[in-house]
This record gives sequence, structure tokens and C-alpha cells, in this order.
Amino acid sequence: MNAVHGLAPEKTAALTRRVTLYSVATAAVLVTIKIAAWLASGSVALLASTADSGLDLLASLTTFFAVRYAVAPPDAEHRYGHGKAEGFASLVQAGLVFASAALIGQQAIVDLIHPRPIADGGWALAVMGVSIVLTGALIVAQGRVLKQTSSVAVSGDRAHYAADLASNVVALAGIAAAAWLGIRSLDAVAALVIAALLLWGAVGVFREASGQLMDHELPDEVRAQIVDLMTQDRRLTDVHQLRTRASGPFVHMQMHVDLDPDLTLEAAHQVIVAAEKRVLDAFPQADILIHADPRGRAEPHGGAFAEAHSAETKATKA
Repeated sequence: MNAVHGLAPEKTAALTRRVTLYSVATAAVLVTIKIAAWLASGSVALLASTADSGLDLLASLTTFFAVRYAVAPPDAEHRYGHGKAEGFASLVQAGLVFASAALIGQQAIVDLIHPRPIADGGWALAVMGVSIVLTGALIVAQGRVLKQTSSVAVSGDRAHYAADLASNVVALAGIAAAAWLGIRSLDAVAALVIAALLLWGAVGVFREASGQLMDHELPDEVRAQIVDLMTQDRRLTDVHQLRTRASGPFVHMQMHVDLDPDLTLEAAHQVIVAAEKRVLDAFPQADILIHADPRGRAEPHGGAFAEAHSAETKATKA
């Protein structure tokens, strides 16, 4: 989650926009040069890599628009903001990668049965070398952004480009073996390996996106940090029914806290506002909802779900 890193919203938006633009530009360049090299060489491994780069371009465009939509402020119809657009973008990426793997695998099997010679292998190898350099540079740039933002959309984009990097290396080896050693079947074998790598990468992207869309809790260490920040004031003695979830660049959290029942309403409000500010200093893009309970005097409340959640928490601690 972006807010875990304590990054200002404007900085987060600028970083994700810049890196997604770089991603689109990289994919467009790779598609262009790979099409030219494939037409000249006829390599099935290069065809597989070209098809993959074409789907990468679609996925990168999806991410490009998703991260811009995700940072839009809440409106009357989306009170929790638009952050989950990033999760949907990652699901689209996973689907495109799955489709790419299926098409590549099918073509590779056909070429194993009916192998074809590779022409102009030098051009194909040169293109794959350029592809490796550009893809590697993009992955490094995405990694730097993820250290600051943890954007699920950029993470999904990086995952399939990491698979692309591995597939480009495999394709390079397959093309070289087929063109220079005369082992034609290795070109198709390389394409099959690429398909397997893409499937593995797609599974990872799908799991990360579905976790956010299903409102998976933040990591335990982050939840512990929230509790620690809340309880730095001794008048606030307990945090319970803490619920957290990520939504693109935002974090939503709600909780109940115990306060001295003898505090005035104004004093209790001041304690809660101060605690909220401490959390916002660490999570500037957080949406926080805090309910105050009089310590030792609060009866069960919050609905059946809240009571079940509280019982589960107590059972876990026990």
C-alpha cells in the first residue's frame, strides 16, 4: 500500500504516472522492432515474444489509465474513492498474460511437430538483445517506484515484465541454437518455456489483485504499527475490532478504542483526534474511522459481524 510508505499523495501520483508512461513507451518500441524481426526471421520463439509484447502493450495501457483514475478523489457515488481501479487493472493484466501463454504454447506445439528453419537469425538475436536491455531498465524503474508506493497496478505490470525478461532470455537461447547450431526444435522448446513462465507470472498477479479486491487485511506488522501509534497516549488503553484494507493508493482503517469513561466528550474527542493525526503522519493516504468505548462499561455492539470478528480476535490471542 502506498500509504504504508508515508508518501504524500501528490508524490505517489507523479511516480506512478511517470513509470506507467515509461511502460507504455517501452512496450510500443518492443512490439515494433519484434514484428520487423519476426517477419525477417520466421522464428516461432520471436513470434511468441512479439505476441507477448503486444499483450504487454494492452496491459500497460490499462495500467496507464487505471493509476490515473485510482487517485481521483471520492465522489457522491464512490465514497471510498476509486482506488480499486488498480486491482481491476491487475486482473486484466493477469487475463492477458494467460491468453498470451495459451497462444504461445499452441504455436510452439505446432512448430515442434512441423519445425521451420530460421532466416536472418542475427537480426532476431539483435532484437532480443535490445528487448532484454529495455525490459530490464523498465523493471528497475518499476522496482524503485514500488519501494515508495507499493501500487498493486504497477506491481502487476512489473510481474509480467519480469516474466518477459526471463522469456526474452529463453527466446534468445532458442533462436541462437536454432539459427547457429541447426537445432530447429529448440526454438519451439524455448517458446514452450516462455509460455510456462508467463503462466507462473499470471498466477502471481492474479493473487495480488484478488487479495486487494477481496479486502485482504494489511500485513500483521502494519496492523501492529497502527495499534502502537494509537496507544501512545495512555488515556487510550486498547484498540479492538481493527479492520484494514487497501484500495489502490489508499488505506482504509476502522477501529474501536477504550477511553477513560470519566473523560468529557470534548476531552475524548481531543484524544481521538490526536491519535488520528499520529496515524496520518505515518499513513498520509489513510481513511480512518474511530469509535470510542467507555473502558469497562461498553456492552457488545456493532452488529453480528463485529461481534464475531471480536470473538475471533480473542480466540486468536488466547
